[in-house]
Formats: sequence, structure tokens, C-alpha cells
Amino acid sequence: MPSFDIVSQVNSMEVENAYSQAKKELATRFDFKDSGAEIVLEKNEFKLRANDAFKMQQLTELLMGKLAKRNISLKNIDAGSAELSPLGHARQIIKIKQGIDGPTAKQISLFIRQGGHKVTAAIQGDEVRVSGKSRDDLQAVIAAVKAHDWPVAVSFINFRD
Repeated sequence: MPSFDIVSQVNSMEVENAYSQAKKELATRFDFKDSGAEIVLEKNEFKLRANDAFKMQQLTELLMGKLAKRNISLKNIDAGSAELSPLGHARQIIKIKQGIDGPTAKQISLFIRQGGHKVTAAIQGDEVRVSGKSRDDLQAVIAAVKAHDWPVAVSFINFRD
């Protein structure tokens, strides 16, 4: 039976490239010189530190711009609010979401079932497997899922005939 998987993945190499570009720009920008601002990448999250709220906003915009230029969907970025200490220092954690969470997977599965296509959708961990008898039905499902606006960026892998 033909099948494919609907996933939400972020390319880790592109994240690292965006991180290195942001660090390079941070080191060369005049407004961040001797400010103590820094960006640290740990697994799937960025930790940002700055001396004040304005510099934190600039640092966040810098990082988001680099991520967007590397074709990383901002739907997969969870930017928490900046925490300000009593001394005025700011910290922020920006997480990168990998995989489709449970409620979103249920929404996708229900959307496919209600679409009237002759396919079955099954949730398998952090992905949704869609299988059917006809390749044309699967391609129609791909088109319908692409056209819909989801809370995460979706991609399609493992198309088997």
C-alpha cells in the first residue's frame, strides 16, 4: 500500500549555520561592542543574555532574522518572553520545536478523515502516517494538508509506492 509520513522537522545543520552567522554578526556589530550580550546554542534551544531589555530585543531580532534566512520556519520557534532581573539584565530562552505534538497530530488526522479521501491516517509518535490504495489519493491529501494553515510547519517524507 502506498504511504507517506507527515512530520515537522527542523534541519539541525541549518540551525547551527544560523547560530554561527548570528554569533559572527554579534561580534562585529558596533552597538553590541563590550555589552556582554551573548547567544548560546544547547541542543534545541538558544539562550540569550543582554544587559538591558532593548539589547535583548535587538538580539532576538538578529537571531530570528538569521533563522528565517536559513529557511527555518518561525512556526517551529518558541520564543519565550525575556526575563528581566532587578539589576536590569535580561535573559531569554528560544526553543526549537521538533516533531508534531499530540493535539496537532489529532487535528491533522481529523482533517484528513473529514476531507473525504480514501486514505487512513495514523498517529505514530511525533508523526502522522497516511496510507491508501491509490497514489492519486495520497497526492490529493498532500495538497490539502499543504493548503491548510497548521500551528507547526509540516513536511512530507517516506513516500512509498
